[in-house]
Amino acid sequence: MNNEEDYKNGQILLIDKPLKWTSFQAVNKLRWAIRKAFGIKKIKVGHAGTLDPLATGLLVICTGKMTKQINTYQGQEKEYTGTFVLGSTTPSYDLETEINERFPTEHITEELIHKATSQFIGEIEQFPPVFSAIKKDGKRLYEFARAGEDVEIKSRKITISEFEITGISLPEVNFKVTCSKGTYIRSLAHDFGKALNSGAYLSVLRRTRIGDFRVEDGMTPEEFIKTLPKK
Repeated sequence: MNNEEDYKNGQILLIDKPLKWTSFQAVNKLRWAIRKAFGIKKIKVGHAGTLDPLATGLLVICTGKMTKQINTYQGQEKEYTGTFVLGSTTPSYDLETEINERFPTEHITEELIHKATSQFIGEIEQFPPVFSAIKKDGKRLYEFARAGEDVEIKSRKITISEFEITGISLPEVNFKVTCSKGTYIRSLAHDFGKALNSGAYLSVLRRTRIGDFRVEDGMTPEEFIKTLPKK
């Protein structure tokens, strides 16, 4: 069991973020629990890479002096699994917003789905979703989106080293992706729909790996809190 000094000197906590939690909530919950367990007034706690509320999986959370390593971990390769739904789109590219357009899917075959993945392997240009926390002119993009304002978004270079279709049960397509920092899997869903001459949005997302850290070695926030001493 780690003690107060361990957390101050710096720990890396692998947390399996529950559905609908924000990454900020997870960090706050752990910070509050560590402070309470050891009677600490102040301790630094931060995460190495946000997960959307509708995603689950690995959050690398650093405490104390290890928060200085956050940028290093943020830059590492990430792996995700999840599900695209073909034949429709949403403004947020996921389930945060309602379906806004429907597209034909009769022409889509399993062969076409597997073939379409090749367009996305390697270094590609990707437009982040307008419903994202990226800042432009001092405001987050989602603030413009929720206000119904148009905003110009610049594309970014990202790298996808692996894009595998793991299951097809139309309209749902399951996948596994290994990618660089800055990749939006929601944007990949949207672009994948276009590549099939249809539409698509992300319905399930789970981060399974960051660098050498794996979600199966992690624990939920509640499980972590149970490891702390009781006051």
